[in-house]
Amino acid sequence: IVAQRGHMSLPAKVMRDGLLEKRSSGLLQLWKKKRCVLTEEGLRLHNCKGGGDGDAPGGSAWSSKAKELRFERMVTVDCVEYKRGLVYFTVVMATGKEIDFRCPQDGAAWNAEIALALVRYKNLQAVQTGRNRHLSSAHLGSTGEDEEL
Repeated sequence: IVAQRGHMSLPAKVMRDGLLEKRSSGLLQLWKKKRCVLTEEGLRLHNCKGGGDGDAPGGSAWSSKAKELRFERMVTVDCVEYKRGLVYFTVVMATGKEIDFRCPQDGAAWNAEIALALVRYKNLQAVQTGRNRHLSSAHLGSTGEDEEL
C-alpha cells in the first residue's frame, strides 16, 4: 500500500527506474548501488538489501523504504563529467547539500533525464503560481502592471 502525500490523489508517474551509483557522504566516500526511480515529483533512492553487487538477476532485493529527493527541494543537476565510460553528476539541493552520482555512459543519460524532469517540474510550478497570482490580482482590480501596453 502506497501512502499518499501532498494534495495529489494519484501516485506520481514513474518516468524511469534503474540503477545508479551514489557516493556515500561518509569519510570513505564509497560508491553504493541504488535503485533509482525517477517520477514527476523527484528521485527515489532504494538501498540494495542483498549484500552482493546486485548485478545477478533476481539476486538483489530492494528495500521498500526510499530516500526521496523531491524536485521542490532540488536546485539543479550539475557538473557532468565523463570518465572511463561513466557519467559523473551532482544533484544540488536547496539546502546546499550536493549528492554525487555516477552511471554507465551507454544508454539514456540519467543526468539529462533528471535535469529535464526538474525543469518540467519547475515550469509547472511557475505556471501554477502565475495562475494563482493572476487569479488573486484579478479580484483586486487593475494592478497597474499592464496599463502601458
